[in-house]
Amino acid sequence: MPAARAIDPIVRQALAIALAVGALGLSFGLLCADTGLGLPMSVALSTLVFAGSAQLAAVGVVADGGSALAAVAAGLLLNARSVAFGVALAPILGGRLGRRLAESHLLIDESAALAAAQSDPAAARRAFRAAGLAVLVLWNAGTVAGWLLTGAIDVEAAGLDVVIPAVFVALLAPRLDDAASRATALAGAAIALALTPVAPAGLPILLAAAGVGAGLLVARRGEAAV
Repeated sequence: MPAARAIDPIVRQALAIALAVGALGLSFGLLCADTGLGLPMSVALSTLVFAGSAQLAAVGVVADGGSALAAVAAGLLLNARSVAFGVALAPILGGRLGRRLAESHLLIDESAALAAAQSDPAAARRAFRAAGLAVLVLWNAGTVAGWLLTGAIDVEAAGLDVVIPAVFVALLAPRLDDAASRATALAGAAIALALTPVAPAGLPILLAAAGVGAGLLVARRGEAAV
């Protein structure tokens, strides 16, 4: 009897990543239901927007009473990093314009990271598609499960109420590898904390991001002038 074929390491990595993201999708589904979004709208967000942290931020702003404009702006700010991902991966992925446009929907942190970790273009393309598709499927499965389980899960007891801030910390921590980055992050946090008691929901994070962005721009111009 022939031995069972081993699972492609890239596929195995993609599935492991997708399982972890699917658990986060569960939290997103719970948040959507708690905010009053219907299941079709929740699934539409996870399928068409398909940007985990941006989705969580946008729905979180709405849940806190923020405006739709603030929610969209928060999501766009978080997704700005996708521009850099696209520039870095464009030479690797290649292909016709139609294919590139279709595959751009799979451009997320996980697919970009797994593709960048490969040593040759063919493996990078396979990793990008495997991670993107696996996360898309399991993120949506988690969204549906979370929405349907609303009321059956005690969010606070399960610790799911800390998932959103934990995601932002996880995204931010690897980038705080020098004193300037840490100072920038602390400045943004200080702005947001100072404005939270007095500003409408959603506005503190936008102003904090704008202030930090302006500070980084000034700092980089200063470095270029030296």
